[in-house]
Amino acid sequence: MIKSIRNIAYITAVSLVAFGCESPAVPQLTAYSIEIDEGDTVKVINYEVFLSAAATKTITLDYATNSVNADAGDDFESTLGTLEIPKGATMASIPITIYGDEVPEDTESFWVSFSNPVNVTIPEPFASITLLNDDGAPPIEDIGYTTPNSYPGKTLVWEEDFSGIDLNLADWNYETGASGWGNNESQYYRGGNRNAELDQGYLRITAKEETHLGAPYTSARITTQGKQSFKYGRIDIRAKVPYGPGIWPALWMLGDNFSTDGWPSCGEIDVMELIGGDGYNDRTIYGTGHWSNNGNHAEHSSNNSLTTGKYNDEFHVFSIVWDSGSIKWYRDDIQFHSLNISNLGAFKKKFFFILNIAVEGNWPGPVGPSTTFPQYMLVDYIRVF
Repeated sequence: MIKSIRNIAYITAVSLVAFGCESPAVPQLTAYSIEIDEGDTVKVINYEVFLSAAATKTITLDYATNSVNADAGDDFESTLGTLEIPKGATMASIPITIYGDEVPEDTESFWVSFSNPVNVTIPEPFASITLLNDDGAPPIEDIGYTTPNSYPGKTLVWEEDFSGIDLNLADWNYETGASGWGNNESQYYRGGNRNAELDQGYLRITAKEETHLGAPYTSARITTQGKQSFKYGRIDIRAKVPYGPGIWPALWMLGDNFSTDGWPSCGEIDVMELIGGDGYNDRTIYGTGHWSNNGNHAEHSSNNSLTTGKYNDEFHVFSIVWDSGSIKWYRDDIQFHSLNISNLGAFKKKFFFILNIAVEGNWPGPVGPSTTFPQYMLVDYIRVF
């Protein structure tokens, strides 16, 4: 009996020692990505970080700001240092200086990165601070390729140069909704000039990161369905397209029988599509024809890549030359694709125009951490010869 009591006492003592030596859980640091108005003056924001539990020991970690497309010295003050969080605290803040101005420019962002943690873990070593443009639409720099308004042996039959105050609703329709549009897209297309407006002689379609009727993004999709449609000829569209993972701009056409026969029986001509990404994707565009082959979807596509930069850097002209025998695709008068349509009846009738920016979907995939909003597509003109 005495021996058993001693064993129990020994086991209890060992257990107490074991529990007494167990280290408390190390808290995790959380830093949220935030959006703020750029403002017109210099201001200091207190960027807050949070712990999953109160610090059991003094915590230290290094932090630094890093440019994405906001510029250190112009948009924010380059900052680095060591943050100390005392025992018992659950949050802390980092002062960051923002340089506001009254100059219209794109919405821009920069990173806050974290390293060298002591007594804390950092599952995500960075977060973004987005400076929302609050000075109106950014100025348009009209550089890049252009094409003539006449060609030998051809007649200009329709031109849209977007020079008015509002979109001409005698020629254009706003399509609205968030149905996924057959591709599991994430945007809500809004009507009116919320996401499609005429600005400085251009059409500006804007994709925004904002929630509307359950959709996380908004954009615009306009068409000439039932108002302007064309068969054969040369079509030039001068545009500056957006970029980034998950961004999907398109300049395209559907057959006039879309409402009655549906897709792909109606035929589809994609004058230009870009599937945004990093590097190669942002400098590559696609031209494609879609049709029905005995009830099955058929398509023929090719692409064109810039040697350097990205399509967003300047304006380009995207063209097709279309007759009863073929459709040929051009970028800046460089042919990159041809489709023989001699036996394809889908392409031997009138087609209407569609201009839009989709966000996410089956082809581009999700928006990535390097994608910034808003994204713009600028269209200078559409000419049909």
